[in-house]
Amino acid sequence: MYTVIYKDTKIKFKTLEQAITFATDLGIYVTIKGNGIEVVGIFGVDSIVDGKCPDGVAYDWNKESRIGGAKR
Repeated sequence: MYTVIYKDTKIKFKTLEQAITFATDLGIYVTIKGNGIEVVGIFGVDSIVDGKCPDGVAYDWNKESRIGGAKR
């Protein structure tokens, strides 16, 4: 049994998958508790569109500029 907690609300789900799906649909900060785990955050997939993060910040990370990158 997993419980999704947000604001003053608690909703129980039989599986973690159901709890995560519900949390993703809510799109707000939640806590999921159950089966010895506790996960917090805003669930969902973020994406880079036109070189920008969902919050509008430019996404400029690239693998070549990493420290410890692959040797050629």
